[in-house]
Amino acid sequence: MNKRHTSPTRLRALPGVLLALAALCLTAAPALGQATSGGTTISNQAAATYSDGTNSYSVTSNTVTVTVANVAGLTITPDGGSVPTVVAGQTNVDFTFTVTNSGNFPTQVRFPALGSAIVTSGPITVTQAVIDVTGNGLGAGDTDILGNASPLLYPASPYLARNASFTVVVRVSVNAGAAAGAPISVTLGDASGDNVASNNSAAEVRTSVPSGTTLTGSESEAVGSITTSVENDAQLRLNLSAPAGPVALGSNVTYTWSLDNTGARAVAPRTLTNAPAGSQTGVFVIAPVPSRTTFSSVTPPAGVTVLYSTSALTTDPVTGAVWTTVAPPPGSVTRVAFNVGASLAPGASVANMQMVVTVNTGINASLPLYEIGDAFGKNNVNASITDQSGDAVTNKGDGNADFNEPRFGVDALSATQGFQLPTLLSQVGAVLFGPSGAPAAVGPTSNNDDYTNKSVAPAAIAGKSHLDQLGAITSVDFTNTVQNTGNADDTYTFTAPTVPAGFTVALSTNGGTSFTTLSGGGSTTLAVAYGASANVIVRVTAPATTAVLQSGGFSTLVRATSGVTPASSNDTFDNYYTGFLKLVKSVTVDNTTGVGAATDPVPGANLVYTITYSNVSVGGGGAGCVNLVASSVVISEDGSAAPNNWASTTTQVTSPAPADSGGGAVTDGNTNGAVTAATSFLKDAAGSVNPGASRTFTFRRRIN
Repeated sequence: MNKRHTSPTRLRALPGVLLALAALCLTAAPALGQATSGGTTISNQAAATYSDGTNSYSVTSNTVTVTVANVAGLTITPDGGSVPTVVAGQTNVDFTFTVTNSGNFPTQVRFPALGSAIVTSGPITVTQAVIDVTGNGLGAGDTDILGNASPLLYPASPYLARNASFTVVVRVSVNAGAAAGAPISVTLGDASGDNVASNNSAAEVRTSVPSGTTLTGSESEAVGSITTSVENDAQLRLNLSAPAGPVALGSNVTYTWSLDNTGARAVAPRTLTNAPAGSQTGVFVIAPVPSRTTFSSVTPPAGVTVLYSTSALTTDPVTGAVWTTVAPPPGSVTRVAFNVGASLAPGASVANMQMVVTVNTGINASLPLYEIGDAFGKNNVNASITDQSGDAVTNKGDGNADFNEPRFGVDALSATQGFQLPTLLSQVGAVLFGPSGAPAAVGPTSNNDDYTNKSVAPAAIAGKSHLDQLGAITSVDFTNTVQNTGNADDTYTFTAPTVPAGFTVALSTNGGTSFTTLSGGGSTTLAVAYGASANVIVRVTAPATTAVLQSGGFSTLVRATSGVTPASSNDTFDNYYTGFLKLVKSVTVDNTTGVGAATDPVPGANLVYTITYSNVSVGGGGAGCVNLVASSVVISEDGSAAPNNWASTTTQVTSPAPADSGGGAVTDGNTNGAVTAATSFLKDAAGSVNPGASRTFTFRRRIN
């Protein structure tokens, strides 16, 4: 009987192509945190447009800022991931983890000494563990985290940016005696999950806040895990069929071979040392010519080549026997080799390999013929495997994987006929002076505090807030009407007893062709016939340093005094406004994340923005007074319009929904539809705001 022939077993890694494939299969990009970077200043400034009924104005609020706190975060992936199953004896199996800074500021990652962060189970031994600095798997330049004598902080400089990642590779060997189906796991870290507070356990992988960085909350630790199981490697099963007999001496006997791969990996080729180039490498079935028979012929299935040997059966068929593709004389053939191909896939079979021998004559017919063949190949750890026909023993091998993310009616004099001596009458001067077309206007208390409220031209304050100044010398012209209510023609003197500091007031009696300065004690006169009225223009000029949106405006008192009766005068106010719809922005932090204090602006906290908008003009006058009513008010909160940046750093909170205390309609400024979580531009159609009225527009944004 022929012996079963085997060769020494060698272990090797999977080919590079398979390594790369395994890497592609197993690499999973982590769900990177969307947290806004620590130290980011979130700016918010509101804008609004409004009208005084004639002109359209624009205004901005003050800018409020919130600086996002530094919050540590760490994730390790995969979590419960798997690698292709391994086989007993497999070496250089790489378990690859991705460590990601899911916090909102650059940090370092701390690994404990001597590989304490690597927790394994199953029939494996950790042989290497590194931070893959070079990005190409294990190799020169990587950072060891298995043999480090003290805790390691990585990277040294620059620190790991938010959302940045690096790779950790843990390499193991599978025990040669590992049973098929045995579970294997490799875990990096010992946290209960990702982004959890560090508990300073011996096996934790956690963040390490760099010196000089202020942290809100605690350091963060994470965990990643990968599991697999031991599977059967390539397994050869050789089957032989032959006639049971009896057969006559001198007759032919046909031996039929079939070869199966009953394993889970492909069978790799062996090389017959002493065979012709081009046919010496493959998966082989080698059939000896039985004793007391003579080789007759061979019939291979399609695609299978045949080699012949005349070497003694005592020589090793793989390393010792000499092979040829040319059939020698039948009587000298001692073995036939069927080369079934360069590999044999899992579950594949090659059948109907036939060899015919002739039974010799003159032999002892009481002894049966014996035949046993051998199949040869290699498994995925480059170990030689074989099977003999009729032998239930199978050979296990190994594989390797490398896993590398905003009144006057006119009194008529009677005429008399004839000549009369004149009779002098007592002349009494009287005057009314007030807003344009309304000299008899009455203010909040009398006809001496009636007023005309008027704002500078829109361009002078476009885009400015209450924290700004005009920036240029700016004038506003007021039209006032004077009426002679005495009983004679009169000449009125105009003065300005009250002028805002730094302002200049001048008056024109000729429709604006020329002006006389009243501020500083000046005056000018105008003759107005009995019972008549006339208009004058009062020009109020403010210095460049004048504050914008001054509550109550800047009041100039202008007086008209009768020349007939100097004790008779009447006052009116020309109130100069540098805009009249004021927006004041404020923000509070509502932090219910559990990280930091209740007012710490950490990711996940809500920023409650309030825009208090008010009409800073003063009303309360009676008929004829000129008020400033802010109409068609629209407040715009555009998170992407500079200096705002909250569109990219926060998310809209829809419950509670944005609201206007005055009932203004709040919509998505981009779609004019309802406000959603995706809204980054809010519009508040606030309607009209009367003098002295104040309302609020409130909305919430969640820090990413």
